Amino acid sequence: MKRLEQITAKALERVNHDRYLLSKAVGKRAEELNAGATPLVDMDVKKHKTTDIALHEIAEGKLHIEKED
Repeated sequence: MKRLEQITAKALERVNHDRYLLSKAVGKRAEELNAGATPLVDMDVKKHKTTDIALHEIAEGKLHIEKED
């Protein structure tokens, strides 16, 4: 579980520690992955939860996340 905590911490850094923004971004990206979008990281949608894939994408800087005004 420690690995997931590290990924989450890294993802939070990417969104300036805004937990709400991170949860919205993960949810939106997970929906896209469920709809057939190709993961931007080397993870199989059939073997991993889409929320975990989205979190990894954000942590690795593969997605640009901005606040909506």
